[in-house]
Formats: sequence, structure tokens, C-alpha cells
Amino acid sequence: MSTDIHKVINEQVTTHEVVLYMKGNPKFPQCGFSANAVRILNALGVKELYTVDVLQDEAIRQGIKDYANWPTIPQLYIKGEFVGGSDIMTEMYQNGELKAMLVA
Repeated sequence: MSTDIHKVINEQVTTHEVVLYMKGNPKFPQCGFSANAVRILNALGVKELYTVDVLQDEAIRQGIKDYANWPTIPQLYIKGEFVGGSDIMTEMYQNGELKAMLVA
């Protein structure tokens, strides 16, 4: 995998507080897992959400999987730290961990 794409990804996750790599965009998610991720972040009142549509860029789509060593999309990053995908987000939302990370 190109280190250039990793630099782009690293810049995205470190210059924005909350970053979601997803299929589609928040107004028109292209898969149920991405839609779920957006619903959770909206429910938590996230205003400054930076999203990246992996369907628009194959290099990002593959690169983000390598970057996090995580095989699926969506992927959530908070303050530069990889949080997880839709299932992990759901679990962390339900137990309050995700809200705590966002306000920390």
C-alpha cells in the first residue's frame, strides 16, 4: 500500500476531531452499517463530523483498511484514535463509552 495514501489518511484523522470513513455520505449513506454509524453520531449531537466517502476513492477505500488493520467500513476516529466500526460504535453508544470519548 502506498505510503502517500497513509499520509493523506493520517492527516484526515489528526486534523479533524471526529472522522467517519463510510460508504456514501451522511445525507445518503450507501450501506446500512454506514447509516447506523451516522445515526449514532447524530444522536450524540456530533456537529463537527468529517466524513470520507470510500466509494469515491479506491485508494482510500483500501488504504483505510490497511491503516487501521481493520477490514470493514465504516471506521470511526476520534481525536486521531481508531474507535471501531458500526458494531463497536453501537456497543459503545449503548454503554455510554462513545459519549464519554466525545466529551473528553
